[in-house]
Amino acid sequence: MKKIVLIGPVYPYKGGIAHYTSLLYRALVKKYDVEIISYKMQYPKFLFKKEQRDYSNDMFQIDNTRFLIHTANPFNIIEVGRMINKQKADMVIMQWWHPYFAPCYRILTAILGKKVKKLFICHNVFPHERFPADRQLTKMTLKKGDCYIVQSKQDEEDLKAIMKNPVYKRTVHPTYNAFRVEGISKEQARKRINLRVEENVMLFFGFVREYKGLKHLINAMPIVKEKIPNIKLLIVGDFGNDKQQYLDLMAENKVENVISIYEGYIPDKEVEKYFAACDLVVLPYESATQSGIVQIAYGFEKPVIVTNVGGLPDVVTDGRTGYVVEAGNATAIADAVVDFFEKQKAEKFSEGVREEAYRFSWERMTEIIGDMMK
Repeated sequence: MKKIVLIGPVYPYKGGIAHYTSLLYRALVKKYDVEIISYKMQYPKFLFKKEQRDYSNDMFQIDNTRFLIHTANPFNIIEVGRMINKQKADMVIMQWWHPYFAPCYRILTAILGKKVKKLFICHNVFPHERFPADRQLTKMTLKKGDCYIVQSKQDEEDLKAIMKNPVYKRTVHPTYNAFRVEGISKEQARKRINLRVEENVMLFFGFVREYKGLKHLINAMPIVKEKIPNIKLLIVGDFGNDKQQYLDLMAENKVENVISIYEGYIPDKEVEKYFAACDLVVLPYESATQSGIVQIAYGFEKPVIVTNVGGLPDVVTDGRTGYVVEAGNATAIADAVVDFFEKQKAEKFSEGVREEAYRFSWERMTEIIGDMMK
């Protein structure tokens, strides 16, 4: 049986990449001997001031995780690299999403040397919020890998822009189906968050950031409110410091009465009720590589509206699993919402999501990694 060392954040670290690493481990371990190594220090507090861990949500816990890597301590990284070398792994898989990890992974890959195949799974080749030197840091790190997995056309182009003839596979982001824990019905979910059964419910989920385009969805709501009875938009997530600008925009559009805000970080065990309660998930992003929110929605067989940016059109089949609309266009978003509810497309689109399930499966990701190990 081939040996894999999987490196990345896992429980109790928060966020989509921690979920991803855990689910990838659960898929790989069915076929390979897998050791999972995480960070004993992921980000220094002066760079990431919010709490990085959430011990209350253990549904993604991997019992045998070894928390070894201190990302800012080169002596520690060298020690971990030497320990991995002693295991004679066939492949080391590293999660890549931000150039902060460049020094850590540069040291680690240098210690690993050429005997083990090094695979970077690129969640973003470049970070969402660019900064000086991010391109150079990314290039000098990723070039030390042997092969790559990218999950969007944008990341494919970015990888090719910094490397000549990289060995890579492009695939779609697998589905986050692990959030469907209780299997509660739409009616049960709506009762828990005080929604009426007859309401037509949209969901915007996740950290609210400028590039996620929530303002365009709010600007679309007057048209939606006029044409669709009993409409309700749920905004669920952490606003950071700019909540007031969104409240002002709601007031300006006179749509406060059809929008409900559930503010703050949503624990993993609380995710299910929001996705189970909604009819449609909306991602009005101005920019993106890919998004785990689409994959959570698909885990609940919910259709989505996305914009034509980054890798989002790669994972949404327009007219089959949802809609792909022009970015920054509130009217286009409104038209898609109205079409969905007026033509009662919920079941048709949910069937489309079910029919494409294999393309988004972790089994498919395991097959791709197996091919790259050869």
